[in-house]
Amino acid sequence: MRSLARLSAIVLALALAGCYDTAVAPERMPRFVAPAGPAPRVALVLGSGGPRGFAHIGVLKALDEAGIKPDLIVGSSVGAMVGALYCSGISGEELEKMAYQIRMVEFFEFSMLTGRPSSGTGVQRYVDAKVHGVALEQLRTPMVAIATRLSDHQLVMFNHGDAGLAVRASSASPGQFEPVRIGDDAYVDGDEMSPVPIRVARKLGAKVVIAVDVSAYAEDTPPGVPQAWVDKDARRAKQVAAEAPQADVLIHPNIGYYAGENESYRRRVIGIAEEVARKDIEKIRTALARAGIDAPQTASTARIPSGDASR
Repeated sequence: MRSLARLSAIVLALALAGCYDTAVAPERMPRFVAPAGPAPRVALVLGSGGPRGFAHIGVLKALDEAGIKPDLIVGSSVGAMVGALYCSGISGEELEKMAYQIRMVEFFEFSMLTGRPSSGTGVQRYVDAKVHGVALEQLRTPMVAIATRLSDHQLVMFNHGDAGLAVRASSASPGQFEPVRIGDDAYVDGDEMSPVPIRVARKLGAKVVIAVDVSAYAEDTPPGVPQAWVDKDARRAKQVAAEAPQADVLIHPNIGYYAGENESYRRRVIGIAEEVARKDIEKIRTALARAGIDAPQTASTARIPSGDASR
């Protein structure tokens, strides 16, 4: 009976997912609009990494605890997803609770049973639901999602329009997800061009840039892994290294080589990242002081909760 009830719940979830309309009105199409206000003082850059992105939550918890609040988040791929949720007003602690409640069935599509790439509509649906349909420009903290335009492989920024669709485009890893059409163009994962988009934060005028890289350490690569993984890791490492000098603080927790999705994996990587970020808090305070920005010296719970809340 218990198995039957579980199967019924899965079927119901999939049926409801199929009823969700991912069509977006023209005025809500993701796009970039040059900010009219002052340049951001503190930008937090959250990098790509699929399930490894759970580690971002640990960093956000440490920043919340220290009372360090970015006034801009730039996210690539899973970093865009975590960033959008955080920018909507969900604290790091609340994100951790949400992380343990996520079920992969929420993102499942029947077409995946045939080996076809996912459309990514589950990602769009999840983000839009959690931010309560709020557009990127209406988030409590400014947010920029990074994607790669497929036609010319140029990096594109989104800071206006539907948050779920922007995150879906930013997360559309080739081979795993179908390209995402926005207007007349198709987009794929921001990871392709900038796994940790530090340059974007600088381009937008941030005085202090805190970046988070959740990719694997090359020296942890086990023998016998697919060459495609090795090549992808090397490509990412080269791209991150090219941008890293522009970050004031780069947090790179070693969460192991293999990624996972079960609760024990989520708890482990969140805990590791939180501990590493705590050790870097003084570096961040030093960078803030150097830029003339006052930083709280004691733990803070000032962040406002929302209330309603792979490789």
